[in-house]
Amino acid sequence: MRFRKIYRNYIQNNLFVKVILVFALIVHLTIITLSYLLFGLISDSIVKSELNNQKQAMERVNRYMEQKYDWVQNTVQDIYRNSLLASNASYFLRHSYSEYAQYMLDQNYAGGNESAVDILSYLADRMDADPDIQNILLYSTDMQQLYAFNRNGPRRLYTTNPTRSYIPEIMAAEGPVAATPNIWIRGLIGQWNSQLYSMRVQVNDKNTLKNIGQLLVYFDSGMVNRSLDQQRTPLKGEILVLSQDGQVLSDSANRYYGQIFPYMKQIGSLKETGMLDEPSYISTLTQNAAGYFVVGITPKSVMEEAYAGLKRTIILISTICIVVAVIIPSIVIVNISRRTNRIVHFMRKVEGGNLTARLQDAREDELGQISQSFNEMLDELGRHIDREYKAELRHKQTELAALQARINPHFLYNTLEVIRMRAMSQGAVDVGEMIYSLAALFRNSVSAKAENTLGEELEMCRLYLELFRIRYKDKFAYEVECDEELLRVPVAKLLLQPIVENYIVHGMDSRRKNNRLTIEATQEHGLIRVRVRDNGKGIEPEQLATIMRRLKMPETEEQQSFGLRSVHERIELVHGPGYGLSMESTPGKGTSVTVTWPAAEQQEEAGDV
Repeated sequence: MRFRKIYRNYIQNNLFVKVILVFALIVHLTIITLSYLLFGLISDSIVKSELNNQKQAMERVNRYMEQKYDWVQNTVQDIYRNSLLASNASYFLRHSYSEYAQYMLDQNYAGGNESAVDILSYLADRMDADPDIQNILLYSTDMQQLYAFNRNGPRRLYTTNPTRSYIPEIMAAEGPVAATPNIWIRGLIGQWNSQLYSMRVQVNDKNTLKNIGQLLVYFDSGMVNRSLDQQRTPLKGEILVLSQDGQVLSDSANRYYGQIFPYMKQIGSLKETGMLDEPSYISTLTQNAAGYFVVGITPKSVMEEAYAGLKRTIILISTICIVVAVIIPSIVIVNISRRTNRIVHFMRKVEGGNLTARLQDAREDELGQISQSFNEMLDELGRHIDREYKAELRHKQTELAALQARINPHFLYNTLEVIRMRAMSQGAVDVGEMIYSLAALFRNSVSAKAENTLGEELEMCRLYLELFRIRYKDKFAYEVECDEELLRVPVAKLLLQPIVENYIVHGMDSRRKNNRLTIEATQEHGLIRVRVRDNGKGIEPEQLATIMRRLKMPETEEQQSFGLRSVHERIELVHGPGYGLSMESTPGKGTSVTVTWPAAEQQEEAGDV
């Protein structure tokens, strides 16, 4: 029920909310889908890269183990290639140590052969040359004795009696070349380091090819990890070297030394993934000759850590993209919605009869064009009303005023004429001229004519200015200029006189002696312009802006600048917007008032349209 209420109040009848919701849904689904696909592609690439790094590390470990295998094989091959060394090795493995010592003395001194090679010294030198070797064991099958080289201790000869030891049986049993040291041999030589692996090879008599012993070499398993130091990037997971029966020869994680690797079945399945301690990626490399194989294990949880940062980054970027992709269009749509609602609200106001309201939208997009067109429609409607109703009302008011003013005007004219003649007869010429000008002005104002020519209007302005020229004598001067062809242009009566009166009342400074007013009528580009310029007090910019703003405001009871506004309004009513009165002023330097209306030809063309 609550959802339905929300839907009815905010969604059902709100087109823009529906647009935002649909757009947000599309953006969410699109970005989430793309993010999921991108994350899958990049994470797979990271997994492949990490597994490739691990395989490279496994190959380095394998090369290292092969080097040790080759070392053992090459050691025996070097013995075979040196006939003297091979003879000494055979003699050592078939006789007791004391007999071998006497044999070596005979070889070196009795026979004068000082270059005889001692097999024991040869093996000692080989061990010193490789720091990875911990022990070298030379076992004699015939004598059942074991000669042990210890890197950190003396050499020792051990007798392995089969009645008291399993070592002869262990040596006789065949097994992989690579293995972990046997516990019985460890106990015999006292070597209990758990991180060791062994490589062994049979020693045969060079002449008879009969097996006469074995060579065992114990290598440090911890040194295998040295081959991983060349890895440029940190290795994830672990690498193990296992024998065929699961003995752990090397373990980079140091977890399985001394025990059988518990997941041999999963390793043998040759699957890329398997369940060990946890789901893991598995890689193998097999060395058939030595009987070991290298295993790389990387838990999936560890691999996930490699692209955990990527996951967070993609989630963050996707969230930002969603927020930006939803919020910015939503702001735009909300703005459009507000503008649309403003238009709807405005239309309702106009529908209620408020024709003075106007839409304030200066943009030039579709909504701005709608607003502008609606305003123009209201302006045209207002002009129509003004022409049809206000013009008729003003005409009635003018007729009433004219009727009132025409009540016995001859009595006033005759009285002013008598006063003028009396002033002239007594020598008051200035007073007589002022009375003449006043009578002419009064006669024009109360005449029944609705229009004057421009020449008559300028003459009325001259008579009005003449009154003040006489009054202020040398403090005030004026000049009236008009093109000859403009003198007969019809204009509304009292069109220019309010402008002159405005200067006399507000602009003239009676303390100055250079007050001057110029009236200039010209025709430019199909327009008639009358400029009234003075050098009076001027108008402050703020006050000038206020006056210009009030010229365009509707008439009120407390309206100021009535004369200027009446001039502007009459021209605008007759000729339309774009014509009327404009003002420019500089404080302290004067004011210029320009009245503009179209010439007669343009008026006729406008009437034909």
